This record gives sequence, structure tokens and C-alpha cells, in this order.
Amino acid sequence: MLDISLPIAQPPWKKLGKNLESAIRKALYDYQMLEGVSKLAIALSGGKDSLTLLYMLKAISGRGFPDLDLYAIHVGGEFSCGAGVQENFLRAICDTLSVPLLTCVSTQKRETLNCYSCSRERRRLIFEAAKSVGADTVAFGHHRDDNAQTLLMNLLHKGEFVGNLPKIRMIDYETTIIRPLILLSEADIRRFSAEHGFARVTCQCPVGQNSMRKKVDHLLTELEELFPNTRANVAQAGLLYGSDKARYNRKKDVRT
Repeated sequence: MLDISLPIAQPPWKKLGKNLESAIRKALYDYQMLEGVSKLAIALSGGKDSLTLLYMLKAISGRGFPDLDLYAIHVGGEFSCGAGVQENFLRAICDTLSVPLLTCVSTQKRETLNCYSCSRERRRLIFEAAKSVGADTVAFGHHRDDNAQTLLMNLLHKGEFVGNLPKIRMIDYETTIIRPLILLSEADIRRFSAEHGFARVTCQCPVGQNSMRKKVDHLLTELEELFPNTRANVAQAGLLYGSDKARYNRKKDVRT
């Protein structure tokens, strides 16, 4: 029986949910994210993005795409992203959806805390947990706005025009990352989470609130005063460039 106290999002959707599912299906299809995938791990911080990802992939599985064995992976710890979410809360949601929850613990401490080392450790823990259940593909909840932020950071800091790729093989970890929310705006995800009762602030990281990513997000907000579609256009440019580059590399491989 469904626990009505839990914020479970399930179809049939209202208009917003239908639009989000349609955009996710487009991303899954256009970028062949589920090609050859039978087991899929979902990085579940407990925030609005990862919960939206969990609910949508559960709803889509077996409906026009393979019937997937889904696993949720949560990284806890004193300063891990999403540390404001109780594990029991996430476990209850996953139990209701019949999705096994695997948990890991971050070792990050305040005196050594920084976004780069934290992110690397979190990914390593998630990849190891995924491989423990035989899943070599992991879905992350990065959305369109994350993509725009990443592209702008890379462009200004390193001179590289690259954002969050929709699908990328991590050779060192023998794991593939997919980003099914890559076409969704954060605003729409926030509205969807509010509509279904899981719009909550979870990140309590003292570094993340003043990170370079946060500053770039403020810069994008300022640019939107001049160009209202800044986030959408920057993210789209990154996806188009990534697709063109991938096609070029495939052709180059064929020649050689």
C-alpha cells in the first residue's frame, strides 16, 4: 500500500509531468543512453533533481524502453551533498518503488573540504557500488542549467568549450555516465518537485554555497537580464558542439 506521507511521484502525470517525461524520452532516444543497458544505477542525493530522475526512470522503464533493473545509490557523510536528507526517508521511497537502495559514506572533513576532491570521491563510491550489483551505467541528475554552468566554467577557466555530455564512457572506471535530465530546465524540475511535495533544500555543504559553480550561476542570471534565453542557448550550443565533435571523431576513426 502506498504511504501517503511519502512524496511519491507516479503517472498519470499532469501537463508538466508529461512535458518532462517527453523531454527525458527524447534525451534517452537521441543520445542512445539505454542502448545495451539492462541494469541501471541512479545517483540519488535526495534533492529535487535526483528524485525527479528516480521517479521518471521508474515510470519510463518498460514503456518504450527496456524493462530495467534499477538501483539507487546514496552517498552520505558529514559534508556530502544532500546531507540534509535522512537515509530512512530515501529508503522508504525506494522500497515503495521497489528499487533497491545502496548506501556509501563520504570521508570528507571540514578542514580538507573542497568541491573537486568531494566530487571525485562521490563518483568513485557510486561507481564501485554500481559495479557491486553488476551495473556499468549510472544515471546522474544533471539538468540543462548544470550543463550551461559547466560549459561557461570550462570556457572561462580553461578555454575549453565543453559542458556536461549526455553520455560519456569513464574509461578508468569502466562505467558509463548518462544524464537523462540534460534537456530539462531547473525551473521546470523545481515546479515538478513542488507539485509532488519533494521540493526541499538538502545541500548543507559550507563550501558549495560559495563555490565557483554558484558564482557562475549568478553570472548567468546577470546575463539573462540582457539575453533572456542565455541558459538555454549556452546549454544547446554545448550539446550541438558535442554532437558535431563526436561525429567528427567517429569519421576520423573510420579513416584510420
